Amino acid sequence: MLERPLIFGLAARSCAAAVFCLVEIGAFAAAPPAKTEVDPNAPVSYYRQLRPIFQAQCQGCHQPAKNKGGYVMTDFAKLLGEGDSGKKAVVPGKPEQSYLLAEITPNKDGEVEMPKDKPPLKPDEIALIRRWVAEGARDDTPPNAVQRIDAEHPPTYKRPPVITSLDYSPDGKLLAVAGFHEVLLHKADGSALVARLVGLSERIETVRFSPDGKFLAVAGGLPARMGEIQIWDVEKKKLSVSVPIGYDTAYGVSWSPDGKLVAFGCPDFTVRAMEAATGKLVLQQGSHSDWVLDTVFDKDGKHIISVGRDMSTKLTEVETQRFIDNVSSITPGALRGGLRSVALRPGHDEVLVGGANGVPELYRVFRKAVRRIGDNANLVRKFPPMEGRVYSVNYSADGRLLAAGSSLDGKGAVAIYNGVFDTVIPTNILKAYAAKIASAYTAEDKEAIEKFTTAEVKLVAETRLNSGVYTLTFSPDGKTIAAAGDDGRVRFLNTVDGSVVKEFIPVPLTTKQVAQNAAAPARKQSGSK
Repeated sequence: MLERPLIFGLAARSCAAAVFCLVEIGAFAAAPPAKTEVDPNAPVSYYRQLRPIFQAQCQGCHQPAKNKGGYVMTDFAKLLGEGDSGKKAVVPGKPEQSYLLAEITPNKDGEVEMPKDKPPLKPDEIALIRRWVAEGARDDTPPNAVQRIDAEHPPTYKRPPVITSLDYSPDGKLLAVAGFHEVLLHKADGSALVARLVGLSERIETVRFSPDGKFLAVAGGLPARMGEIQIWDVEKKKLSVSVPIGYDTAYGVSWSPDGKLVAFGCPDFTVRAMEAATGKLVLQQGSHSDWVLDTVFDKDGKHIISVGRDMSTKLTEVETQRFIDNVSSITPGALRGGLRSVALRPGHDEVLVGGANGVPELYRVFRKAVRRIGDNANLVRKFPPMEGRVYSVNYSADGRLLAAGSSLDGKGAVAIYNGVFDTVIPTNILKAYAAKIASAYTAEDKEAIEKFTTAEVKLVAETRLNSGVYTLTFSPDGKTIAAAGDDGRVRFLNTVDGSVVKEFIPVPLTTKQVAQNAAAPARKQSGSK
């Protein structure tokens, strides 16, 4: 099972860890939560029976970060309120006077006002809401489950959270950092916090700027409860789209080259894509056999390449939603724990992948030879193994450099490689792929394949850190790599020699913790060229 970095937001690290442990149990998140028996004569439970309905169908548009119609459904007191309509949404004991029921109940033609642009709620769901209102609309939410975090009440941190994702804006002015319940927008050099984008998701897995930099896509969710894709308007610092997805955290969001679609992975083994402007789902494909952890579009935006815990790199056609091919070889035992990260080589239909075996590898997306048993015919480069697992791989915008970040036992490394090489597969190797299964390769075949896949591979720099590296990204000019991980610090590395030129904590800490950090000696890092 692939080791996952933890995010601990507020002071309650132990609580977050407990939730994390629940998420990691087998296929717990692959299916909807098991239904518990409910006494039909007992009062309707808001927390156990209604909240999941509102969460899946309503809260994407009615939350503090996106209160459509001035109405919020994530706060119980506001759920009973009026919004811009001036009509009370819920009048305890009086279903016929409750505007919410009028909005969700189909008319004679079967049409409803809410949910907007979605199918109506099921008749039994509407009946359950009606009964709850008639019974007095009681709130039975446990005190420790009340949502207390929004833009007006942002997270507070006693220590830096684990950082799972970073991304530079295309113009090089901003750096997005994944936090707890929020994305923090910093000036690109880390000199100032520009904005805090606080949403519903406790856990933020991936942050990605759109190709034009106008929007920021976020994949995350409420572990073991709900996944969510957020689209933020960067200039306005406003949430444009929020789409609840499935029953667990969403992963690996990526943009199509034209900025119209975002793709992402889910723990229910599916790769999905939606319209960025509307949140409309346009693709759902289930060829993976375990959690899908990262995605990227090909250079034309016609295919999605996805990686996951099933040790595979898969190719999906966007227009038909059809699984096309396994891009990488699935060798038993070689990738135990799976693949965690995928990045497109700029200007090429080739993808860099990294995962549990610690070996960054570059694959051709489209096959040149007929698939044979056990072959790895799309592999065009493999790089020296890193210690531990590779959590993040990335390319510079000009494709001249690539990098990988790894983690093992609380320590990590960033390796920077030359990214320019000839990846045309030699004719003799193509003939071997076409004529034989992998077990029939001769010694000469194996030697030729090894020589080709390691040719021109050059380590530019390697920097070892006293912290596991879970994410890294190149600045648009290719001169800097921002890297972060389990100690909650963002480090800027010079891409010429890998030296750490600056580091900072991206979240505001309590006064006491700031003083402790100021008094603590700087942690030494080692680098080697």
